[in-house]
Amino acid sequence: MAETREKIVELQKIMNNKILGQSDLVNKLLITLLADGNVLVEGAPGLAKTKAIKTLASLIKADYNRIQFTPDLLPSDITGSDIYISSTGKFEFRQGPVFANLVLADEINRAPAKVQSALLEAMAERQVSIGGKRYQLPELFMVMATQNPIEHEGTYNLPEAQLDRFLLYVKINQPDADSEKAILRLVRGEVMQQETKTDYAVTIDDILAARKEALQIHMSEALEEYIVQLIIATRQIEKYDSSLKNYISFGASPRATIALDRCSRINAWLKGKTFVTPEDVHDVVKDVLRHRIILSFEAQAEGITSDEIIDSILQKVALP
Repeated sequence: MAETREKIVELQKIMNNKILGQSDLVNKLLITLLADGNVLVEGAPGLAKTKAIKTLASLIKADYNRIQFTPDLLPSDITGSDIYISSTGKFEFRQGPVFANLVLADEINRAPAKVQSALLEAMAERQVSIGGKRYQLPELFMVMATQNPIEHEGTYNLPEAQLDRFLLYVKINQPDADSEKAILRLVRGEVMQQETKTDYAVTIDDILAARKEALQIHMSEALEEYIVQLIIATRQIEKYDSSLKNYISFGASPRATIALDRCSRINAWLKGKTFVTPEDVHDVVKDVLRHRIILSFEAQAEGITSDEIIDSILQKVALP
């Protein structure tokens, strides 16, 4: 068991050496992969979102495809379609780019609803239905969708019910000055990054084994109750902070409870712990909840964010 974790920790270390200044993104990608989920990443262009998932795919020797979402995209451009083969007189299914282990859905909010739904259905069901037949996606499957927070013209916002399908919603910021300098030197070639060790090897089977191992980590009943109370607080905020009762239209769904439990366990496992602590919950709670709390018009008008609501909930709900 220790050997499996050592491989994943080494994978994390190598990624951090290649994706400078974005250790949180690397950590959340690994958590999502080990939790068998999908992640939505929001960040300005040039913050290594594409490089991060491409690097992860190459290190675990997984199939990788990138889909650039545009307004003229069709669902079949993602899922694939039946093609008529004149030589045989039959239709043959040609797989679309969604048939890969890791899929980058770049600028997912630039495609219309039908295309978004095609991808989100594949994410939820892990299969594609074409011509009355079902085609299974790989056992190791993860979508990293991206959104650009700067441009909103010509975009189609994801409905809240579809956002709920993402395990995590990660927001990334610009790197600090030291990281910026390291990036500059790396690109110019003045500082050579340590190459991947020739004896380093992590496979898809290792990832699948790590999933089972990470979810076996101990969580106390008191901490389980704490997680449940955090979710209940998003639905009944007036019991914890009456000043926020008009700011939440809808609280988090049971998917949030499941996601917070799984991500907390994996976060603790990655740190080498044998049990989950409140700190592990706090490390992932904003990424789990920020897209599952539906703010009221009043909150939006006053500039209240989901992260601020979560901060208040963390202060009001008693620690175990």
